[in-house]
Amino acid sequence: MTDDQAIVLMEIVDARWHDADIPDPEAMIGAAVRAALTACDQTTAVEIGVRLTGDAEIQELNREWRGQDKATNVLSFALDDGVPSGAPVTPLGDVVVAFETCAREADDENKPMADHLCHLVVHGTLHLLGFDHEQAEEAELMEGTERRVLAGLGIPDPYADSVAA
Repeated sequence: MTDDQAIVLMEIVDARWHDADIPDPEAMIGAAVRAALTACDQTTAVEIGVRLTGDAEIQELNREWRGQDKATNVLSFALDDGVPSGAPVTPLGDVVVAFETCAREADDENKPMADHLCHLVVHGTLHLLGFDHEQAEEAELMEGTERRVLAGLGIPDPYADSVAA
């Protein structure tokens, strides 16, 4: 999947993301999205928005859209609207990641925050492509795909046991 086949619109709304130890987050997030799309044989040109926010906003979104009044690490919002035929790019939806939860999980799991952010973006992108993890069989397929995508990006298996520092 090339840059012109996958348009990734990134918005950093929580300033703490700028101070995080994540070199070139725009390039890293773009690579994560494109790797997930490639792994799923996505050939149609698509557009995905990635919003880096904080726990307060993601809690509000989680309450409004999922009925869960708590922060979470990542939410995906797939666009269900039809795309006009002949449209050059298909909008898939948005992935929203919360700073505090991402940072806390990375710290708890002894993982670089950049690796965990990449994992969450891949996870969210897979949701936009129709993956889910509500049933054990679905979870196994989704996690296996995440592992393959992340390995291709040089990121260790996010589901392996963390080694305490």
